Amino acid sequence: MSTPLRSYLGIAPTLGQRVFVDPASVVIGKVTLGDDSSVWPMAVIRGDVQSIRVGARTSVQDGSVLHVTSPNPAYPEGLPLIVGNDVTIGHTVTLHACTIGNHCLIGMGSIILDDVQIDEFVMVGAGSLVPPRSKLTTMGLYVGNPARRMRDLKDSEVEMIKHLPSHYVKVKDNYLRS
Repeated sequence: MSTPLRSYLGIAPTLGQRVFVDPASVVIGKVTLGDDSSVWPMAVIRGDVQSIRVGARTSVQDGSVLHVTSPNPAYPEGLPLIVGNDVTIGHTVTLHACTIGNHCLIGMGSIILDDVQIDEFVMVGAGSLVPPRSKLTTMGLYVGNPARRMRDLKDSEVEMIKHLPSHYVKVKDNYLRS
């Protein structure tokens, strides 16, 4: 099996301490993965035409795709993808050239498009589509296509968002030990 970590134009991914990258995933180019982060099977993180930074204790679940925007007339430098610390990215999520703050949960099958800004402590419901240049503000639950703020987060949801990263760090540690 080929390595999941691949260089692009001589630039290789950079991994923090205790990072787990499943052999069935692919991480390419100018990608930085923070300490205790995890990348699960069939995830693709492609930092070829711009950079990707994934924060500490962030989990990129199975089948997710993380990519960037190439330089173009609207964005002459292109757009990077920036994901904060303690973020849970659900199964089959697409993140494209957006910025996600700390302590967020991006629900399964969601699509977050170019130049979206997501504050900390935001939950995006499963299957939601966040259109380009949207701004999702703190302590909100966003759902739908296009995603709209439905309500403030409940205390139990905030606690879940806080708990999930430590859960995935434990699971990741089990994989590293086996």
